[in-house]
Amino acid sequence: MTHRICVINGKGGCGKTTISTHLAAAYANSGLVTELVDLDPLRGATAWHKRRSSKNAPITLNNGRDKTPSSSRVQRVIVDCPASMRSAKVRDAVRAADVLVIPLLPSIFDEQATKRFMRRLEIALEKTTKGRPILIVSNRYRRNSVACVQLESFIKKLHEQPTAHIPDRSIYSQLAQNGLSIFDVGARVATSQQEHWMPLIEAIETYA
Repeated sequence: MTHRICVINGKGGCGKTTISTHLAAAYANSGLVTELVDLDPLRGATAWHKRRSSKNAPITLNNGRDKTPSSSRVQRVIVDCPASMRSAKVRDAVRAADVLVIPLLPSIFDEQATKRFMRRLEIALEKTTKGRPILIVSNRYRRNSVACVQLESFIKKLHEQPTAHIPDRSIYSQLAQNGLSIFDVGARVATSQQEHWMPLIEAIETYA
């Protein structure tokens, strides 16, 4: 059965592509047939996929032209969305998703933009009969920093709880240069980061 995960936020630069590519790599490395859909005009996920070696766990890239998975065998579809819901294709992806993942940065600008985005998201989803689980991810998280404490307070005001906290580490950008993720390499610095992703993956899987 195909399970669709849509990574989206109305604010650019919050880490949607990092979240998308890492989820795709995590599922591919677990043995699931995985497809990565790139709906972002900036094509960050596409560039990451092109740099990825064929020796790594296989991930099928869908450039967004096809609404359906490339194969009936696909088990997990990860959709990397742009910082906008103006496109009908993006709205369709949101409505078709089984789970929505929303990355947030510890920034007042991100908080304001996300608050407006959540209202637009509610409007987009109210036309569907099936509710969509929404998982909030605190991205580039620095524990006990003033900005992160404020972010936690903001998320509570949304009547949500952060599903996962992804630390601010340079290894993510370093691995991305080669189309890799922390799930693709065995270095200790990479494997130590995997535990921060497990709450998100486990939460997603409860809806699979």
